Amino acid sequence: MGNRRRAPERGRTKPAVIGGMIAVVVGGAGFGVYALYGGGAAADDSSAASDTKPVKSGPLSATEVKSTATAFLTAWQGGDVTTAAAATNDTAAARTLLTGYGKEAYIKDVTLTAKKRSGDAVPFSVKGTVAYKGGLTKPLTYESELTVVRRVKDGKPLVDWHSAVVHPDLKDGDKLVTGEAGTPPVKALDRDGGELTTAKYPSLGTVLDGLREKFGKTAGGKAGIELRVIRAEAKSKDAKGSGKTAASEENPDKTLVELSKGTPGTVRTTLSPGLQTAAEQQVTKKAKSSAVVIRPSTGEILAVANAGHGFNTAFQGSLAPGSTMKIITASLLIDKGLASADEQHPCPKYSTYGGWKFQNDDKFEIKGGTFKASFARSCNTAFISQAKKLNDDDLTKQAQQVFGLGMDNWAIGVPTFDGSVPVQSQAQMAASLLGQGGVRMNPLNMASVVATAKTGTFHQPYLVSPTVDKRTVAKASRSLSAGTQAQLKELLQYTAAAGTAAEAMAGLGPDFGAKTGSAEVDGQKKPNGWFTAWKGDLAAAGVVQQGGHGGDTAGPIVAALLKAGS
Repeated sequence: MGNRRRAPERGRTKPAVIGGMIAVVVGGAGFGVYALYGGGAAADDSSAASDTKPVKSGPLSATEVKSTATAFLTAWQGGDVTTAAAATNDTAAARTLLTGYGKEAYIKDVTLTAKKRSGDAVPFSVKGTVAYKGGLTKPLTYESELTVVRRVKDGKPLVDWHSAVVHPDLKDGDKLVTGEAGTPPVKALDRDGGELTTAKYPSLGTVLDGLREKFGKTAGGKAGIELRVIRAEAKSKDAKGSGKTAASEENPDKTLVELSKGTPGTVRTTLSPGLQTAAEQQVTKKAKSSAVVIRPSTGEILAVANAGHGFNTAFQGSLAPGSTMKIITASLLIDKGLASADEQHPCPKYSTYGGWKFQNDDKFEIKGGTFKASFARSCNTAFISQAKKLNDDDLTKQAQQVFGLGMDNWAIGVPTFDGSVPVQSQAQMAASLLGQGGVRMNPLNMASVVATAKTGTFHQPYLVSPTVDKRTVAKASRSLSAGTQAQLKELLQYTAAAGTAAEAMAGLGPDFGAKTGSAEVDGQKKPNGWFTAWKGDLAAAGVVQQGGHGGDTAGPIVAALLKAGS
């Protein structure tokens, strides 16, 4: 920022027009607000108003947008919170946040520079200094934007108030606070003791944030001093007893400026450095791809990666899983005696249930084929034809009781979405058998599904050992029967060897199994491609959104990870 000489206190003056630029000088602040507008300074339209003049309506003029933005920014920069708040359409909320900007966030010496307007919107840049107790200072720069609207009752132009005007990371109700960080930092380690960083593993940003949120206060670290966005969500006990609402887990507090580093505590994870590296490399090959690798015998998560790093789709995504859901559905049909791997099973071109007509990809049919053949080719009608023999809640119970899904009770060490298989009826129930309807999953869920098929018993995935914090992991109320598990493995092995997964899984047998899936999504030209498989004591799943058939898109990613871990 540099040292600035402050001008002596004096009264405010009207803006001077200099070469088409409005230069607003705030008395006593020693800083300027520069509005890069094409026109000159505008008179206050409201000064000419009279009691008999009609309320002004219609689109805002350029002059109204400029003068309103300039008045607001000038008052804010000068520390005149009352005037700045009065220039908005929510005086109380604006006054609270702008007051906290100086008194809670400790942001000083603010310079606001307005840029060329775009319609009723005025972007502007912010430069200031975060100056905390004990001489801790750091510069602060960012870009923001305000929008001018017309108040209905009197036509007066005002800044449309939202917290994002003050900082783009703020949502309404959030606030900026500088002080000791809410949680101390953590040093996350892989299973071999190496440090996990986003520089080395770009996908782990949200995972590391989650580890800090969960273990920061118990891992032995000391918090640093930070400027942070504090979210508005109330802290209340959820089903996991974490003291955080679901909303706050999805939208956690955020560090903007670190004034002093804290002392990190140490948290060891189950991630494999080799598999994590391979996963990071694989997801770069397909846009919107995500993948997870776990160990079926224990539930340890060995790798997690996403092509996009802003949201952890692999753990928190909520997507229709398409035909990979047929793993669960097949286990249900076998349990109920409605299908058997080597017995004949209908696979017609069409099957109708609940008023919907279902068909197979390219309208194929298998005449005189077995259930194993239908599963391997992902025949939709082979499953829909059995819907009339099922209760509405049968699939939900199978997902919860055998595969541990849909009960919102996984405790892996960071936030997750634990799958959803709601009770549905008629056509929606039938669609659920195919992984459509209301069914929602992510790669972590589907890696767990194929792992349960492999071992016969659900082992809740985890990223940090439960012994670290003595948390209770989720359990399923029953395992697959020996007969059902044997047939389910046979279906998956045949699909990997001779079905829709064969090309991707070539060379990985014989101890392997796989299932492909494609999920139609409204508004997408291509379906989401899914693939889940096991090899030995490794299980993996992946999705490529808007990718097309799972065997062609997610299949190569998953197969490469299984090879890398062999």
